[in-house]
Amino acid sequence: MVKQQMNNTALYLRLSRDDENYGDSISIETQRTILRQFVKENGFHVVDEYVDDGWSGTNFERPAFQRMIADIESGRVNCVITKDLSRFGREHVMMDYYLEFFFVDKQVRYIAVSDGEDTEKGLSDFVPFKNLFNEWFAKDTSRKVKNSLNAKFRAGERTFTYAPLGYKRHPDIKNKLAVDEETKWIVEKIFSLALLGYGANTIRKKLVDEKILTPGYLQYKRYGTFAHIYADAPEKMSYDWTLTSVKNILKDETYIGNTVHYRQTTLSYKNKRRVRGNEDTMLRIEDTHEPIISKEDFETVQQMIVSRRRKKKDGTSSIFSGLMRCPDCGWTLSLGANRRGEKIYRYYHCSKYTEKGKDVCPSHYISFNVLYAYVLSRIQYWSKEAQTNEDKLLKRLLSASARENGACRKKKENELRKAEKRKAELDSLFARMYEDFVSERITEYNFQMLSAKYQNEQTELEEKIAGLKKNLEEVRQSKDDAEKWISLIKEYADPTELTAPLLNALVEKILVHQAVKHEDGTREQEVEIYYRFIGKIE
Repeated sequence: MVKQQMNNTALYLRLSRDDENYGDSISIETQRTILRQFVKENGFHVVDEYVDDGWSGTNFERPAFQRMIADIESGRVNCVITKDLSRFGREHVMMDYYLEFFFVDKQVRYIAVSDGEDTEKGLSDFVPFKNLFNEWFAKDTSRKVKNSLNAKFRAGERTFTYAPLGYKRHPDIKNKLAVDEETKWIVEKIFSLALLGYGANTIRKKLVDEKILTPGYLQYKRYGTFAHIYADAPEKMSYDWTLTSVKNILKDETYIGNTVHYRQTTLSYKNKRRVRGNEDTMLRIEDTHEPIISKEDFETVQQMIVSRRRKKKDGTSSIFSGLMRCPDCGWTLSLGANRRGEKIYRYYHCSKYTEKGKDVCPSHYISFNVLYAYVLSRIQYWSKEAQTNEDKLLKRLLSASARENGACRKKKENELRKAEKRKAELDSLFARMYEDFVSERITEYNFQMLSAKYQNEQTELEEKIAGLKKNLEEVRQSKDDAEKWISLIKEYADPTELTAPLLNALVEKILVHQAVKHEDGTREQEVEIYYRFIGKIE
Protein backbone atom coordinates (compact mmCIF):
# COMPACT_ATOMS: atom_id res chain seq x y z
CA MET A 1 0.00 0.00 0.00
CA VAL A 2 2.76 2.43 0.90
CA LYS A 3 4.59 1.78 -2.36
CA GLN A 4 1.46 2.45 -4.43
CA GLN A 5 0.74 5.62 -2.50
CA MET A 6 4.26 6.93 -3.09
CA ASN A 7 3.87 6.48 -6.85
CA ASN A 8 0.79 8.65 -7.46
CA THR A 9 2.88 10.75 -9.79
CA ALA A 10 2.68 14.20 -11.32
CA LEU A 11 4.84 14.88 -14.37
CA TYR A 12 5.75 18.57 -14.39
CA LEU A 13 7.07 20.27 -17.56
CA ARG A 14 8.05 23.93 -17.98
CA LEU A 15 9.53 26.04 -20.77
CA SER A 16 10.13 29.80 -20.78
CA ARG A 17 10.71 32.04 -23.80
CA ASP A 18 14.37 32.40 -22.81
CA ASP A 19 14.77 28.60 -22.72
CA GLU A 20 13.59 28.36 -26.32
CA ASN A 21 16.92 29.82 -27.43
CA TYR A 22 18.56 26.51 -26.53
CA GLY A 23 16.67 24.47 -29.11
CA ASP A 24 14.90 21.14 -28.74
CA SER A 25 17.10 19.81 -25.92
CA ILE A 26 14.69 21.17 -23.30
CA SER A 27 11.53 21.54 -25.39
CA ILE A 28 8.23 20.39 -23.92
CA GLU A 29 8.22 17.34 -26.21
CA THR A 30 11.77 16.40 -25.18
CA GLN A 31 10.87 16.71 -21.50
CA ARG A 32 7.75 14.63 -22.07
CA THR A 33 9.73 11.88 -23.83
CA ILE A 34 12.31 11.71 -21.02
CA LEU A 35 9.71 11.63 -18.24
CA ARG A 36 7.42 9.09 -19.94
CA GLN A 37 10.37 6.77 -20.55
CA PHE A 38 11.49 7.12 -16.92
CA VAL A 39 8.10 6.33 -15.37
CA LYS A 40 7.63 3.40 -17.77
CA GLU A 41 10.97 1.88 -16.80
CA ASN A 42 10.41 2.42 -13.06
CA GLY A 43 6.73 1.53 -12.76
CA PHE A 44 5.31 4.87 -11.59
CA HIS A 45 1.58 5.48 -11.76
CA VAL A 46 1.03 8.85 -13.51
CA VAL A 47 -1.92 10.78 -12.14
CA ASP A 48 -1.64 13.78 -14.43
CA GLU A 49 0.69 15.89 -16.53
CA TYR A 50 1.20 19.58 -15.69
CA VAL A 51 2.62 21.87 -18.39
CA ASP A 52 3.59 25.55 -18.05
CA ASP A 53 4.69 26.65 -21.52
CA GLY A 54 6.07 30.19 -21.67
CA TRP A 55 6.49 30.71 -17.92
CA SER A 56 9.64 31.88 -16.14
CA GLY A 57 11.14 29.61 -13.51
CA THR A 58 11.46 32.54 -11.10
CA ASN A 59 7.65 32.83 -11.00
CA PHE A 60 5.94 30.21 -8.84
CA GLU A 61 2.43 31.50 -9.61
CA ARG A 62 2.36 29.47 -12.83
CA PRO A 63 -1.14 28.08 -13.53
CA ALA A 64 -0.22 24.41 -14.06
CA PHE A 65 2.22 24.50 -11.13
CA GLN A 66 -0.46 25.88 -8.83
CA ARG A 67 -2.90 23.21 -10.06
CA MET A 68 -0.30 20.57 -9.19
CA ILE A 69 0.21 22.05 -5.70
CA ALA A 70 -3.58 21.98 -5.20
CA ASP A 71 -3.62 18.28 -6.15
CA ILE A 72 -0.82 17.66 -3.64
CA GLU A 73 -2.79 19.49 -0.95
CA SER A 74 -5.87 17.36 -1.70
CA GLY A 75 -3.86 14.11 -1.53
CA ARG A 76 -4.28 13.22 -5.22
CA VAL A 77 -0.53 13.51 -5.89
CA ASN A 78 2.37 12.40 -3.69
CA CYS A 79 5.22 12.13 -6.18
CA VAL A 80 6.55 14.85 -8.52
CA ILE A 81 8.98 14.22 -11.37
CA THR A 82 10.72 16.81 -13.55
CA LYS A 83 13.45 16.56 -16.16
CA ASP A 84 15.82 18.53 -13.89
CA LEU A 85 15.76 20.99 -11.00
CA SER A 86 15.61 24.03 -13.29
CA ARG A 87 12.32 22.81 -14.81
CA PHE A 88 10.79 22.93 -11.33
CA GLY A 89 12.08 26.47 -10.69
CA ARG A 90 14.94 28.96 -10.82
CA GLU A 91 14.55 30.76 -7.49
CA HIS A 92 16.63 29.10 -4.81
CA VAL A 93 14.75 30.33 -1.73
CA MET A 94 11.46 28.92 -3.02
CA MET A 95 13.25 25.77 -4.24
CA ASP A 96 14.60 25.22 -0.73
CA TYR A 97 11.12 25.78 0.67
CA TYR A 98 9.51 23.15 -1.54
CA LEU A 99 12.31 20.58 -1.29
CA GLU A 100 13.12 20.97 2.40
CA PHE A 101 9.75 21.89 3.93
CA PHE A 102 6.65 21.56 1.73
CA PHE A 103 7.41 18.16 0.21
CA VAL A 104 8.63 16.83 3.56
CA ASP A 105 5.50 18.07 5.32
CA LYS A 106 3.19 16.59 2.64
CA GLN A 107 5.25 13.37 2.36
CA VAL A 108 5.81 13.96 -1.33
CA ARG A 109 8.63 12.29 -3.22
CA TYR A 110 10.47 14.47 -5.72
CA ILE A 111 12.70 13.27 -8.57
CA ALA A 112 14.82 15.36 -10.96
CA VAL A 113 15.71 12.77 -13.62
CA SER A 114 18.68 14.35 -15.43
CA ASP A 115 20.19 15.66 -12.17
CA GLY A 116 19.93 12.23 -10.52
CA GLU A 117 18.18 13.71 -7.48
CA ASP A 118 15.55 11.74 -5.53
CA THR A 119 14.25 12.78 -2.10
CA GLU A 120 13.51 9.16 -1.22
CA LYS A 121 17.22 8.36 -1.57
CA GLY A 122 18.28 11.69 -0.06
CA LEU A 123 19.21 14.81 -1.97
CA SER A 124 22.89 15.38 -2.67
CA ASP A 125 24.86 18.16 -1.02
CA PHE A 126 25.13 19.85 -4.40
CA VAL A 127 21.40 20.65 -4.67
CA PRO A 128 21.69 24.13 -3.00
CA PHE A 129 24.53 24.98 -5.39
CA LYS A 130 22.55 23.74 -8.40
CA ASN A 131 19.59 25.86 -7.33
CA LEU A 132 21.86 28.88 -6.88
CA PHE A 133 23.35 28.34 -10.33
CA ASN A 134 19.88 27.95 -11.89
CA GLU A 135 18.82 31.25 -10.33
CA TRP A 136 22.04 32.94 -11.40
CA PHE A 137 21.39 31.67 -14.94
CA ALA A 138 17.91 33.27 -14.91
CA LYS A 139 19.32 36.55 -13.56
CA ASP A 140 22.16 36.58 -16.07
CA THR A 141 19.81 35.82 -18.97
CA SER A 142 17.48 38.62 -17.86
CA ARG A 143 20.43 41.05 -17.68
CA LYS A 144 21.66 40.08 -21.14
CA VAL A 145 18.19 40.45 -22.66
CA LYS A 146 17.74 43.89 -21.07
CA ASN A 147 21.17 45.06 -22.25
CA SER A 148 20.47 43.80 -25.76
CA LEU A 149 17.09 45.55 -25.88
CA ASN A 150 18.53 48.76 -24.48
CA ALA A 151 21.19 48.80 -27.20
CA LYS A 152 18.51 48.30 -29.85
CA PHE A 153 16.37 51.08 -28.39
CA ARG A 154 19.24 53.57 -28.35
CA ALA A 155 19.98 52.70 -31.95
CA GLY A 156 16.45 53.82 -32.85
CA GLU A 157 14.90 50.35 -33.13
CA ARG A 158 11.42 49.69 -31.80
CA THR A 159 10.24 46.23 -30.73
CA PHE A 160 6.49 45.76 -30.87
CA THR A 161 3.81 43.14 -31.27
CA TYR A 162 1.26 45.42 -32.92
CA ALA A 163 1.95 48.66 -34.76
CA PRO A 164 0.03 51.68 -33.37
CA LEU A 165 -2.96 52.95 -35.34
CA GLY A 166 -1.73 54.90 -38.38
CA TYR A 167 1.43 52.82 -38.71
CA LYS A 168 2.53 49.40 -39.95
CA ARG A 169 5.74 47.39 -39.89
CA HIS A 170 8.34 48.81 -42.22
CA PRO A 171 8.54 46.50 -45.25
CA ASP A 172 12.34 46.68 -45.53
CA ILE A 173 13.76 47.66 -42.13
CA LYS A 174 13.34 45.41 -39.07
CA ASN A 175 12.02 46.96 -35.85
CA LYS A 176 10.91 50.16 -37.57
CA LEU A 177 7.52 51.78 -38.17
CA ALA A 178 6.23 53.05 -41.50
CA VAL A 179 3.19 55.28 -42.02
CA ASP A 180 0.06 53.33 -42.97
CA GLU A 181 -1.61 55.44 -45.65
CA GLU A 182 -4.90 53.55 -45.21
CA THR A 183 -5.39 54.41 -41.52
CA LYS A 184 -3.33 57.52 -40.75
CA TRP A 185 -6.39 59.69 -41.57
CA ILE A 186 -8.09 58.36 -38.40
CA VAL A 187 -5.24 59.70 -36.25
CA GLU A 188 -5.30 63.01 -38.13
CA LYS A 189 -9.06 63.25 -37.58
CA ILE A 190 -8.74 62.62 -33.83
CA PHE A 191 -6.10 65.34 -33.43
CA SER A 192 -7.97 67.81 -35.68
CA LEU A 193 -11.10 67.40 -33.51
CA ALA A 194 -8.99 67.94 -30.37
CA LEU A 195 -7.51 71.13 -31.87
CA LEU A 196 -11.06 72.38 -32.43
CA GLY A 197 -11.63 72.09 -28.69
CA TYR A 198 -13.50 68.79 -28.48
CA GLY A 199 -12.86 66.65 -25.39
CA ALA A 200 -11.85 62.99 -25.57
CA ASN A 201 -15.34 61.66 -24.84
CA THR A 202 -16.93 63.90 -27.50
CA ILE A 203 -14.33 62.67 -29.99
CA ARG A 204 -15.11 59.08 -29.00
CA LYS A 205 -18.82 59.61 -29.63
CA LYS A 206 -18.12 61.12 -33.06
CA LEU A 207 -15.97 58.11 -34.03
CA VAL A 208 -18.75 55.77 -32.93
CA ASP A 209 -21.46 57.77 -34.71
CA GLU A 210 -19.45 57.73 -37.95
CA LYS A 211 -18.73 53.99 -37.51
CA ILE A 212 -14.97 54.44 -37.81
CA LEU A 213 -13.22 51.12 -37.20
CA THR A 214 -11.24 50.68 -33.97
CA PRO A 215 -7.51 49.79 -33.92
CA GLY A 216 -8.30 46.32 -32.53
CA TYR A 217 -10.83 45.53 -35.25
CA LEU A 218 -8.45 46.72 -37.96
CA GLN A 219 -5.83 44.29 -36.61
CA TYR A 220 -8.43 41.52 -36.71
CA LYS A 221 -9.47 42.24 -40.30
CA ARG A 222 -5.89 42.40 -41.53
CA TYR A 223 -4.08 39.71 -39.53
CA GLY A 224 -6.75 37.67 -37.74
CA THR A 225 -5.58 38.76 -34.28
CA PHE A 226 -8.13 39.23 -31.46
CA ALA A 227 -10.42 36.68 -33.16
CA HIS A 228 -11.72 35.67 -29.72
CA ILE A 229 -13.15 39.19 -29.41
CA TYR A 230 -14.37 39.98 -32.92
CA ALA A 231 -15.04 36.67 -34.72
CA ASP A 232 -18.67 36.28 -33.64
CA ALA A 233 -19.24 39.76 -32.24
CA PRO A 234 -22.03 42.09 -33.42
CA GLU A 235 -21.18 44.80 -35.97
CA LYS A 236 -21.14 47.59 -33.37
CA MET A 237 -18.06 46.02 -31.78
CA SER A 238 -16.04 47.02 -34.86
CA TYR A 239 -16.46 50.72 -34.04
CA ASP A 240 -16.94 50.53 -30.26
CA TRP A 241 -14.27 53.07 -29.33
CA THR A 242 -13.35 53.50 -25.66
CA LEU A 243 -12.48 56.72 -23.92
CA THR A 244 -9.11 55.23 -22.89
CA SER A 245 -8.19 54.49 -26.52
CA VAL A 246 -8.84 58.08 -27.58
CA LYS A 247 -6.94 59.50 -24.60
CA ASN A 248 -3.96 57.23 -25.25
CA ILE A 249 -3.76 58.30 -28.89
CA LEU A 250 -3.90 61.98 -27.96
CA LYS A 251 -0.98 61.53 -25.51
CA ASP A 252 1.16 59.15 -27.61
CA GLU A 253 4.46 60.66 -28.78
CA THR A 254 4.65 57.98 -31.46
CA TYR A 255 2.63 60.34 -33.66
CA ILE A 256 5.36 63.03 -33.61
CA GLY A 257 8.05 60.50 -34.57
CA ASN A 258 9.32 59.64 -31.08
CA THR A 259 9.60 56.24 -29.41
CA VAL A 260 9.24 56.09 -25.63
CA HIS A 261 10.51 52.89 -23.99
CA TYR A 262 9.95 51.50 -20.48
CA ARG A 263 6.49 53.00 -20.05
CA GLN A 264 5.97 49.81 -18.08
CA THR A 265 8.63 47.65 -16.47
CA THR A 266 8.78 44.57 -14.26
CA LEU A 267 9.79 44.88 -10.61
CA SER A 268 12.73 42.50 -11.06
CA TYR A 269 13.81 39.38 -12.92
CA LYS A 270 12.01 37.41 -10.18
CA ASN A 271 8.86 39.49 -9.84
CA LYS A 272 7.21 39.94 -13.25
CA ARG A 273 4.44 42.25 -12.05
CA ARG A 274 4.13 45.20 -14.41
CA VAL A 275 4.48 48.69 -12.94
CA ARG A 276 4.10 52.07 -14.61
CA GLY A 277 7.35 53.85 -15.38
CA ASN A 278 8.08 57.52 -14.73
CA GLU A 279 10.03 60.24 -16.48
CA ASP A 280 13.23 59.18 -14.71
CA THR A 281 13.04 55.55 -15.86
CA MET A 282 11.59 56.06 -19.36
CA LEU A 283 13.88 56.20 -22.38
CA ARG A 284 12.77 58.68 -25.05
CA ILE A 285 14.37 58.42 -28.50
CA GLU A 286 13.35 61.17 -30.90
CA ASP A 287 12.85 60.99 -34.67
CA THR A 288 12.84 57.20 -34.94
CA HIS A 289 10.21 57.18 -37.71
CA GLU A 290 8.07 59.46 -39.87
CA PRO A 291 5.60 61.56 -37.85
CA ILE A 292 1.88 61.89 -38.59
CA ILE A 293 1.21 64.93 -36.38
CA SER A 294 3.38 68.04 -36.11
CA LYS A 295 5.08 68.72 -32.79
CA GLU A 296 3.37 72.12 -32.57
CA ASP A 297 -0.12 70.60 -32.91
CA PHE A 298 0.76 67.83 -30.46
CA GLU A 299 1.94 70.30 -27.80
CA THR A 300 -1.16 72.45 -28.33
CA VAL A 301 -3.37 69.42 -27.69
CA GLN A 302 -1.43 68.55 -24.50
CA GLN A 303 -1.92 72.09 -23.18
CA MET A 304 -5.64 71.96 -23.99
CA ILE A 305 -5.98 68.65 -22.10
CA VAL A 306 -4.33 70.11 -19.00
CA SER A 307 -6.36 73.31 -19.23
CA ARG A 308 -9.63 71.37 -19.57
CA ARG A 309 -8.93 69.42 -16.38
CA ARG A 310 -8.45 72.62 -14.38
CA LYS A 311 -11.66 74.37 -15.41
CA LYS A 312 -14.21 74.63 -12.56
CA LYS A 313 -17.53 76.37 -13.13
CA ASP A 314 -18.45 76.24 -9.44
CA GLY A 315 -16.07 75.70 -6.53
CA THR A 316 -18.59 73.51 -4.67
CA SER A 317 -18.70 71.01 -7.51
CA SER A 318 -15.20 69.75 -6.84
CA ILE A 319 -15.36 68.85 -3.14
CA PHE A 320 -15.89 65.12 -3.89
CA SER A 321 -13.33 65.07 -6.71
CA GLY A 322 -11.27 61.87 -6.74
CA LEU A 323 -13.37 60.16 -4.06
CA MET A 324 -16.42 58.85 -5.93
CA ARG A 325 -16.34 55.29 -7.29
CA CYS A 326 -18.79 52.84 -8.85
CA PRO A 327 -18.80 49.56 -6.83
CA ASP A 328 -19.83 47.48 -9.87
CA CYS A 329 -17.28 48.50 -12.51
CA GLY A 330 -14.75 50.50 -10.46
CA TRP A 331 -14.94 53.57 -12.70
CA THR A 332 -15.26 57.06 -11.27
CA LEU A 333 -18.58 58.79 -10.79
CA SER A 334 -18.87 61.93 -12.91
CA LEU A 335 -20.57 65.14 -11.86
CA GLY A 336 -23.42 66.25 -14.12
CA ALA A 337 -26.03 69.00 -14.00
CA ASN A 338 -29.59 69.63 -15.17
CA ARG A 339 -31.18 73.04 -15.47
CA ARG A 340 -34.82 73.44 -14.49
CA GLY A 341 -35.81 77.01 -15.03
CA GLU A 342 -33.45 79.15 -13.02
CA LYS A 343 -32.25 76.26 -10.85
CA ILE A 344 -29.36 73.89 -11.54
CA TYR A 345 -29.58 70.37 -10.08
CA ARG A 346 -26.25 68.59 -9.70
CA TYR A 347 -25.90 64.81 -9.60
CA TYR A 348 -23.31 62.03 -9.82
CA HIS A 349 -23.48 59.09 -12.23
CA CYS A 350 -21.20 56.25 -13.33
CA SER A 351 -18.81 57.42 -16.07
CA LYS A 352 -18.88 53.94 -17.66
CA TYR A 353 -22.68 54.19 -17.89
CA THR A 354 -22.23 57.52 -19.68
CA GLU A 355 -19.74 56.04 -22.12
CA LYS A 356 -21.14 52.52 -22.67
CA GLY A 357 -24.80 52.67 -21.69
CA LYS A 358 -27.02 50.87 -19.17
CA ASP A 359 -26.36 47.41 -20.66
CA VAL A 360 -22.76 47.62 -19.43
CA CYS A 361 -23.26 49.32 -16.05
CA PRO A 362 -26.23 51.01 -14.34
CA SER A 363 -26.20 54.78 -13.85
CA HIS A 364 -25.69 54.75 -10.04
CA TYR A 365 -27.42 58.12 -10.08
CA ILE A 366 -27.39 60.11 -6.85
CA SER A 367 -28.30 63.74 -6.27
CA PHE A 368 -25.42 65.95 -5.19
CA ASN A 369 -27.58 67.35 -2.40
CA VAL A 370 -28.59 63.89 -1.14
CA LEU A 371 -24.98 62.70 -1.19
CA TYR A 372 -23.81 65.89 0.52
CA ALA A 373 -26.41 65.54 3.29
CA TYR A 374 -25.65 61.85 3.90
CA VAL A 375 -21.86 62.22 4.04
CA LEU A 376 -22.15 65.28 6.28
CA SER A 377 -24.47 63.41 8.66
CA ARG A 378 -22.07 60.43 8.93
CA ILE A 379 -19.06 62.65 9.59
CA GLN A 380 -21.07 64.60 12.16
CA TYR A 381 -22.02 61.30 13.83
CA TRP A 382 -18.44 60.03 14.05
CA SER A 383 -17.25 63.45 15.18
CA LYS A 384 -19.72 63.32 18.04
CA GLU A 385 -18.68 59.76 18.93
CA ALA A 386 -15.03 60.82 18.98
CA GLN A 387 -15.87 63.73 21.26
CA THR A 388 -18.09 61.85 23.72
CA ASN A 389 -17.21 58.11 23.49
CA GLU A 390 -13.59 58.00 22.35
CA ASP A 391 -12.68 54.75 24.19
CA LYS A 392 -15.75 52.94 22.89
CA LEU A 393 -15.10 54.14 19.33
CA LEU A 394 -11.45 53.03 19.52
CA LYS A 395 -12.47 49.49 20.60
CA ARG A 396 -14.96 49.37 17.73
CA LEU A 397 -12.34 50.35 15.16
CA LEU A 398 -9.73 47.93 16.50
CA SER A 399 -12.19 45.02 16.41
CA ALA A 400 -12.86 45.58 12.68
CA SER A 401 -9.16 46.06 11.91
CA ALA A 402 -8.15 42.85 13.68
CA ARG A 403 -10.48 40.77 11.49
CA GLU A 404 -9.19 42.39 8.31
CA ASN A 405 -5.46 42.16 9.09
CA GLY A 406 -5.29 38.72 10.70
CA ALA A 407 -4.81 36.67 7.51
CA CYS A 408 -2.33 39.16 6.06
CA ARG A 409 -0.23 39.14 9.23
CA LYS A 410 -0.06 35.33 9.38
CA LYS A 411 1.14 35.09 5.76
CA LYS A 412 3.86 37.68 6.26
CA GLU A 413 4.98 36.07 9.52
CA ASN A 414 5.44 32.75 7.67
CA GLU A 415 7.46 34.48 4.95
CA LEU A 416 9.60 36.18 7.58
CA ARG A 417 10.36 32.89 9.36
CA LYS A 418 11.43 31.28 6.06
CA ALA A 419 13.67 34.21 5.14
CA GLU A 420 15.30 34.35 8.59
CA LYS A 421 15.85 30.56 8.54
CA ARG A 422 17.50 30.75 5.14
CA LYS A 423 19.72 33.63 6.29
CA ALA A 424 20.85 31.54 9.27
CA GLU A 425 21.61 28.66 6.89
CA LEU A 426 23.73 30.98 4.74
CA ASP A 427 25.73 32.06 7.78
CA SER A 428 26.52 28.38 8.47
CA LEU A 429 27.36 27.77 4.80
CA PHE A 430 29.79 30.68 4.86
CA ALA A 431 31.54 29.27 7.93
CA ARG A 432 31.86 25.78 6.42
CA MET A 433 32.99 27.16 3.08
CA TYR A 434 35.70 29.26 4.75
CA GLU A 435 36.96 26.17 6.58
CA ASP A 436 37.05 24.29 3.26
CA PHE A 437 39.02 27.15 1.72
CA VAL A 438 41.53 27.29 4.57
CA SER A 439 41.90 23.49 4.38
CA GLU A 440 42.35 23.81 0.58
CA ARG A 441 39.37 21.55 -0.09
CA ILE A 442 38.10 24.19 -2.54
CA THR A 443 40.06 26.55 -4.77
CA GLU A 444 40.30 30.31 -4.25
CA TYR A 445 38.38 30.84 -7.51
CA ASN A 446 35.44 28.72 -6.31
CA PHE A 447 35.59 30.36 -2.89
CA GLN A 448 35.42 33.85 -4.40
CA MET A 449 32.62 32.88 -6.81
CA LEU A 450 30.47 31.26 -4.11
CA SER A 451 31.18 34.07 -1.68
CA ALA A 452 29.87 36.60 -4.18
CA LYS A 453 26.71 34.55 -4.78
CA TYR A 454 26.06 34.06 -1.07
CA GLN A 455 26.71 37.71 -0.31
CA ASN A 456 24.22 38.75 -2.98
CA GLU A 457 21.67 36.36 -1.54
CA GLN A 458 22.33 37.62 1.97
CA THR A 459 21.81 41.20 0.80
CA GLU A 460 18.52 40.25 -0.86
CA LEU A 461 17.40 38.37 2.25
CA GLU A 462 18.29 41.28 4.52
CA GLU A 463 16.22 43.60 2.32
CA LYS A 464 13.35 41.12 2.26
CA ILE A 465 13.46 40.63 6.04
CA ALA A 466 13.54 44.38 6.60
CA GLY A 467 10.59 44.81 4.23
CA LEU A 468 8.57 42.07 5.90
CA LYS A 469 9.25 43.47 9.35
CA LYS A 470 8.16 46.88 8.11
CA ASN A 471 4.97 45.39 6.66
CA LEU A 472 4.24 43.56 9.90
CA GLU A 473 4.85 46.74 11.80
CA GLU A 474 2.37 48.48 9.51
CA VAL A 475 -0.19 45.75 10.24
CA ARG A 476 0.43 46.22 13.94
CA GLN A 477 -0.10 49.95 13.47
CA SER A 478 -3.88 49.46 13.45
CA LYS A 479 -4.21 50.95 16.92
CA ASP A 480 -2.04 53.93 16.01
CA ASP A 481 -4.05 54.42 12.80
CA ALA A 482 -7.34 54.29 14.69
CA GLU A 483 -6.07 56.78 17.24
CA LYS A 484 -4.75 58.98 14.42
CA TRP A 485 -8.15 59.01 12.70
CA ILE A 486 -9.98 59.75 15.93
CA SER A 487 -7.57 62.59 16.65
CA LEU A 488 -8.07 63.89 13.13
CA ILE A 489 -11.85 63.86 13.21
CA LYS A 490 -11.79 65.57 16.61
CA GLU A 491 -10.05 68.46 14.89
CA TYR A 492 -13.19 68.85 12.79
CA ALA A 493 -15.48 68.97 15.80
CA ASP A 494 -19.17 69.46 15.01
CA PRO A 495 -18.72 70.26 11.29
CA THR A 496 -21.62 72.17 9.75
CA GLU A 497 -20.49 71.91 6.12
CA LEU A 498 -18.33 69.76 3.88
CA THR A 499 -15.17 71.10 2.28
CA ALA A 500 -12.58 69.52 0.01
CA PRO A 501 -9.81 69.68 2.69
CA LEU A 502 -12.10 68.01 5.28
CA LEU A 503 -13.14 65.21 2.89
CA ASN A 504 -9.61 64.57 1.62
CA ALA A 505 -8.31 64.43 5.19
CA LEU A 506 -10.94 61.97 6.47
CA VAL A 507 -12.23 59.97 3.48
CA GLU A 508 -10.43 57.53 1.18
CA LYS A 509 -13.30 56.73 -1.21
CA ILE A 510 -17.10 56.71 -1.48
CA LEU A 511 -18.97 53.88 -3.25
CA VAL A 512 -22.47 54.64 -4.52
CA HIS A 513 -24.61 51.58 -5.28
CA GLN A 514 -27.48 51.45 -7.76
CA ALA A 515 -30.72 52.63 -6.15
CA VAL A 516 -33.62 50.21 -5.53
CA LYS A 517 -37.09 51.54 -6.28
CA HIS A 518 -39.95 50.09 -4.21
CA GLU A 519 -43.57 49.64 -5.25
CA ASP A 520 -44.71 52.54 -3.07
CA GLY A 521 -42.47 54.89 -5.08
CA THR A 522 -39.77 55.25 -2.42
CA ARG A 523 -36.12 54.98 -3.38
CA GLU A 524 -33.46 53.17 -1.34
CA GLN A 525 -29.75 53.51 -2.04
CA GLU A 526 -26.61 52.23 -0.30
CA VAL A 527 -23.63 54.56 0.02
CA GLU A 528 -20.39 53.16 1.48
CA ILE A 529 -17.82 55.51 2.97
CA TYR A 530 -14.24 54.25 3.40
CA TYR A 531 -12.24 56.43 5.76
CA ARG A 532 -8.52 57.03 5.67
CA PHE A 533 -6.37 54.79 7.92
CA ILE A 534 -9.35 52.66 9.08
CA GLY A 535 -11.46 51.77 6.03
CA LYS A 536 -15.19 51.14 6.29
CA ILE A 537 -16.80 51.32 9.74
CA GLU A 538 -19.68 48.90 10.29
